[in-house]
Amino acid sequence: MVIIGGGLSGSSTAVHLSNKGYSVLVLEKSSNKRLIPCAGGMAASMTNFLPVDINKAIETKVKKVHFTYESKDKVVAELSGVSPFLIVKREVLDNLLIDTAKSQGTLFINYVKVKSLEKNTDSWKIKCNDENYNAKFLVIADGSDSQWSTFLKLGPKKPRYAQTASIRLNELGNFSENSVRFDFGSIKYGFSWAFPLKKSVNIGMGTFIGNYQIKHNGLSKKIINYFGFDTDDYETIYKRLRIWNGFYNLHIDRALVVGDAASICDPFLAEGIRPSLLSSFYAAEAIHNCLSTNDHDLSNYSKIMQFKWSKSMAWGKRIAEVFYRFPQTGYRLGVKRKTAPKRIAQILSGEMSYSDIAQRVIKRLLFQ
Repeated sequence: MVIIGGGLSGSSTAVHLSNKGYSVLVLEKSSNKRLIPCAGGMAASMTNFLPVDINKAIETKVKKVHFTYESKDKVVAELSGVSPFLIVKREVLDNLLIDTAKSQGTLFINYVKVKSLEKNTDSWKIKCNDENYNAKFLVIADGSDSQWSTFLKLGPKKPRYAQTASIRLNELGNFSENSVRFDFGSIKYGFSWAFPLKKSVNIGMGTFIGNYQIKHNGLSKKIINYFGFDTDDYETIYKRLRIWNGFYNLHIDRALVVGDAASICDPFLAEGIRPSLLSSFYAAEAIHNCLSTNDHDLSNYSKIMQFKWSKSMAWGKRIAEVFYRFPQTGYRLGVKRKTAPKRIAQILSGEMSYSDIAQRVIKRLLFQ
């Protein structure tokens, strides 16, 4: 097996496949990453989809979710029982997966530029800058800027992007213990968030409609002030994020796409870790089933991802298109409703899907 991309989705796919005894090669264009621009929010249930103890990567077990509108009008949701939502440090999580895959026999090669992909009868030929490789199955995991998912016509023909910005502050400010914050109204067509680690805070912004740009002076400073910080010692990392944009096949003959490259990121809350880990798990299962039965039909992967993820995201996209166009109304009729904060927390934790609440939410927003 060859996996193009050694990030979260690529390394977790490698863990699953090598854990089953398969020979896996991961081709990564860069070196090991230092700071990964990711909030780190992860449903606790996702630990069931990894044959790895990730406790070293867990920074916060979330008990409270705070919502505000332009830093005011606070609403708090209490999460009872065992925390269903975790904050992980992505650099630690990714390296943990890479080390586990390596210990199981996976070979990682960095600084590799893939030049072309060529399909033969029963294999793929991967041409790189200094060497060629052959694989019975190919996994595309090269992230939101993927060129190979587009080349192989995997996922939407025209990917849809959220514009995001990430900041890590090496202080905790006045954050209450085990809490995360969301602020609506501060970002046009989107929202901002603050997720605490043990000794720092990940602050982010995302806008989800019409390629609205958030890269301009003053916005980052405004957002960190909203969350109670007053400092100029930070760097803002900007990134395009492929978000869900319809039902499409995520496979072709002997090849499939996982993670951000598959355009499966949540179009309402920008959740990316859960779909990355889900797609990696089911991709490995699909390849394993093919090899076990001497088959090459990966269509079950696209079907199960549609059932497990895309049906909910179809409703998530509709909610986003209404909510972010009328954020003040959305906050008043959505977030401020008695049960709404808990519902959002349940969606983040994977306990509920958008389809469970979508029709009521959209009708409420439209008719008000």
